[in-house]
Amino acid sequence: MSLTEQHKKLERNVTLLGVGAFIAVAIGGIVEIAPLFWIDNTIEEVEGMRPYTPLEQAGRDIYIREGCYVCHSQMIRPFRDEVERYGHYSLAAESMYDHPFQWGSKRTGPDLARVGGRYSDEWHVQHLVDPRSVVPESIMPPYGFLADNELEMGDPAARLETLRGVGVPYSDADVENAEADFLAQADPMADPGDLLDRYPKAQIRDYDGNPGKLTEMDALVAYLQMLGTLVDVDSAAAQEELATETGR
Repeated sequence: MSLTEQHKKLERNVTLLGVGAFIAVAIGGIVEIAPLFWIDNTIEEVEGMRPYTPLEQAGRDIYIREGCYVCHSQMIRPFRDEVERYGHYSLAAESMYDHPFQWGSKRTGPDLARVGGRYSDEWHVQHLVDPRSVVPESIMPPYGFLADNELEMGDPAARLETLRGVGVPYSDADVENAEADFLAQADPMADPGDLLDRYPKAQIRDYDGNPGKLTEMDALVAYLQMLGTLVDVDSAAAQEELATETGR
């Protein structure tokens, strides 16, 4: 029987075709899945990436609470129109400490993966208080109440301990100093201790323009201002491509 005839026989026999498809899918699944059991991490770590400070993490929690992720993604795709508008495409390592990640599946507003440092604190505060005062075509609702809401500190150490339990590499010193770090980052007059040593590129200042009060606006702006600022993306992307080419 020729190969063509054998193939026709397989196509016409539902049972044989089903068994063949099952075998092909099983082999492909084993080839794709099995290696994951022998590697510790599927993400190539890049220099500069660090966990969020307690204040940034609090701002991220507010960002999620208010549903900002519904309209703003944090993943720049490797397409020319996206890179020219938003900056270098996102690297997997930039989301490695996000639980959950904020990639998103749609955009009503611009992508925020690299918004850090693009605008002043004052711009962010005004944009959150009255979006149309800085972006006339915006359909974003106002969030001025964040500037009135005192930031509830809760238990920053417990929050970091929980995140450490799912793999975020907070050190014992980070957990021990969580409350002090939380307060110091928004108060330029306070002693930050070794905050900057443990959290490189952390920005210490009053964010909402009201130094006498620690607000939810402080935390959210602190979070926004660090997005995309930690990693030298050009260097990291080159390392990532080299690792892929060499099969590491």
